[in-house]
Amino acid sequence: MTKWLLLSLTCVAPMALGRQPQTAVEACQNLTSGSSCNINHNSGQCFRLSKSQALICRADKLVIAKTSLQDRASGMPPARRHQVIQSEGLRNKVPADRDPIASSRIKVTLQGAWRVIEANGISAHKTGAFPNSGNPHEIATQRYKYQVPTSPKMAAKPTSVTLQNFGIAVNGVPFDPSAAEWYLGNRGLWRYEALSGAVPLGVDENYAHVQPNGAYHYHGLPSGLLARLQVNADRHSALIGWAADGFPIYALYGYNEGGNEESGIVKMHSSYRVKSGQRPKGHAQPGGYYDGTFVADYEFVEGAGSLDECNGRFVRTPDFPLGTYAYFLTEEWPIIPRCFRGTPSKDFRRGPRMGRPKHRVKG
Repeated sequence: MTKWLLLSLTCVAPMALGRQPQTAVEACQNLTSGSSCNINHNSGQCFRLSKSQALICRADKLVIAKTSLQDRASGMPPARRHQVIQSEGLRNKVPADRDPIASSRIKVTLQGAWRVIEANGISAHKTGAFPNSGNPHEIATQRYKYQVPTSPKMAAKPTSVTLQNFGIAVNGVPFDPSAAEWYLGNRGLWRYEALSGAVPLGVDENYAHVQPNGAYHYHGLPSGLLARLQVNADRHSALIGWAADGFPIYALYGYNEGGNEESGIVKMHSSYRVKSGQRPKGHAQPGGYYDGTFVADYEFVEGAGSLDECNGRFVRTPDFPLGTYAYFLTEEWPIIPRCFRGTPSKDFRRGPRMGRPKHRVKG
């Protein structure tokens, strides 16, 4: 049995995703847990994520939009309606102090031109408590079976990651950067960034939470996994997972010159930046200033970082000494890539193939 070495690893959320709004704390001053509160003209309830943290006000004004016939056919979740237009970042995370509900199981086999990945979706690292005040779902084992090409090819143009898993980690937990949260519930441009703090989603210290079907999944840097894999600034990142198009996923650290392992280790940086100025205001437009609350608040600035628009680059790695295109998880947005450079496997689409719960155990 492999003996895992747990290391101390600090995973820093992007600056734009950095804090719980102070107004949420102020709204619960001199109140007790469970008391009614008011934030941004919305009623809510005071709660705390841990004994060491202050009470915060969580607005309960959340309207579930009707599920369209198209959504029903695709298996996609309904668009949830919110009205928040500014946020001060994710500050409070659920402590990852709960043991896994079951043993982590993952099997990777090569079958012809395909890499077949089967997993139960359970991490070996600890998770937060689920359900919690921001996420009402229990963790459940899954029946994942994905196949991705062993020799992926670059597509003619990138494909956007919509409401689907971007890939799967080496521990069998999916990477799922998006959330079904929209301004006024209108599917379109103004989708909320999952880790902006604008919508309380109950993520734990692994930047993860749980789908209605019990699927535990990462929205950001998987802190517990990176610690187990000993990801640090002294060496090239270990393999973190596989993207839906078959290209490998790494995290944070790579060679300064992508194809030269003698060029030293550097931290990878996204080339996305928060736009400057004001958002459009009017019918179904939020107004306010760009701050990272919405996915559309970000823009790609070529050359601003070390990675391309899909948070990737051509590299040599210890796993691919002859070279490959590879994705990197970064501290800055998008953290998990938001587009594919190859052709994503249909296995990663939302719906019945996404994974079915085998059984539920209280988290």
